[in-house]
Amino acid sequence: MIYIGLTGWGDHYSIYPPQIKPKDKLSEYGSHFPIVEIDSSFYAVQSVHTVAKWVRETPETFRFVVKAYQGMTGHKREELPFESKKEMFQAFKESLKPFEEANKLAMVLFQFPPWFECRTENVNYLRYCKKMMGDIPIALEFRNQSWFNEQFYSSTLSFMKQEGWVHSIADEPQAGVGSIPIVPVATNEKRTLIRLHGRNFHGWTRPKNAETNWREVRYLYKYNEAELLEWKTRIKELAKQSKDILIVFNNNSGGDAAGNAKELQKLLDIEYDNLSPQQLRLF
Repeated sequence: MIYIGLTGWGDHYSIYPPQIKPKDKLSEYGSHFPIVEIDSSFYAVQSVHTVAKWVRETPETFRFVVKAYQGMTGHKREELPFESKKEMFQAFKESLKPFEEANKLAMVLFQFPPWFECRTENVNYLRYCKKMMGDIPIALEFRNQSWFNEQFYSSTLSFMKQEGWVHSIADEPQAGVGSIPIVPVATNEKRTLIRLHGRNFHGWTRPKNAETNWREVRYLYKYNEAELLEWKTRIKELAKQSKDILIVFNNNSGGDAAGNAKELQKLLDIEYDNLSPQQLRLF
């Protein structure tokens, strides 16, 4: 099955009624889309209480893609709030239990930083991550082009298949070593993840500085119909390789993600059952 959703549920104003309260947004989001990607788990390991609340606010068939904590992917390189890597992974896995118990965990996404190159020590670390996560489905997204250079392309995909990683296929600007090409290959027969970041080349390559919110610049992009039709073709092919295809739009700096997601849903002729009922709005 093909599932389409967005990254986060807080900022997608185009799908929310005016004056909606933040606490009501996830429930309202669940009336539009069957999946969501959680970004807050990247910045801090979430409490079981918070996760249980998210579980209660979503339909029975709703699913979450949970980003791995930044200490686990090497983004946070200063002192971590854990005694050891083992403790860090255990705390993160503990936070996932309400998702698992409700059968609402689609997968955990390990997105590695641009400096995570294709080297022996990094391949070994991927094996460590897989071992620590056990049977939890985990997706792998690179941000360093070396993994898909001609020299390593086939080996990278073979490694992911052998180790059981879900391929997180990215659509992003082609901006040198700190970006990856579209690699429409499934590495897991059960599920594949697609993340659409937009194609704002200048925003992607703009230097970070204190005066600019680089995320707002980087993800400012609206996919046109021709680009979505390109993805329709890829998705149809990927659906032959993987039972479930999960697609999340991350191009929301200008509020375009929700609209693009609904456009793609229409192009694929998909209608979702079992979404949250929309509240009756009299005023």
